[in-house]
Amino acid sequence: MKRSYSPASRRRQSNNSAQHDNIDRQILVLHKAVALKLIARCDLRQQVIETIESRYTNGQLRHGGYLVWSCLMEYIAEQPDVFLQGVLADTAQMRKLRRRTPFVNVLTEQERLHTLNTSLSE
Repeated sequence: MKRSYSPASRRRQSNNSAQHDNIDRQILVLHKAVALKLIARCDLRQQVIETIESRYTNGQLRHGGYLVWSCLMEYIAEQPDVFLQGVLADTAQMRKLRRRTPFVNVLTEQERLHTLNTSLSE
């Protein structure tokens, strides 16, 4: 059976898509700021690793996501460009993983707001 969509449902779909795209852009901007901060401040890396391990152990992170985040964290010291490129990759998997980021509490609220405000003005 073929589904038909009304103009209103197409608009809603389009609005939802635009909203998701906007959220993904904001998340990407925040992840760039976080990644750069993690590269600069090795004292913050252990808390990220602990978050990854804890979420995996508690079943809040699937094995594939665990492998991606863990591998990226292994690159941070020796190959920060690879780390940054991986965190900011424009793939469906990374967009999904960034929405449940292990990079919690790396940015202060002030840094987060500054980053978002700066990205809006660009």
